[in-house]
Amino acid sequence: MKDSQSITNNLLMEVDTLSNRLRNIKESFKATHNKALKQRLFSENKTIFKRVNEISKIAELLNKKNKNTINFSNLLVETTKRTLNENKFENNLFFL
Repeated sequence: MKDSQSITNNLLMEVDTLSNRLRNIKESFKATHNKALKQRLFSENKTIFKRVNEISKIAELLNKKNKNTINFSNLLVETTKRTLNENKFENNLFFL
């Protein structure tokens, strides 16, 4: 396995973990009435969103370097885009 594939696989696993955490944050935010907890969840959501954004930029760079049309970096780009889009849509949740 090439180094870039190993990096890409690690980033894919990280994005998967982060998107699951974002979903858990959303559910917790809906279920709680504790203001301090809501603030912490909002802050954590913002931090995770920032990290997924960073991974998305890395994925774009890896994808540009790879000439193949089907590869892990394409999958990483698509996964990060979906996670970011899902989070942007659900970001309105915090302003209800």
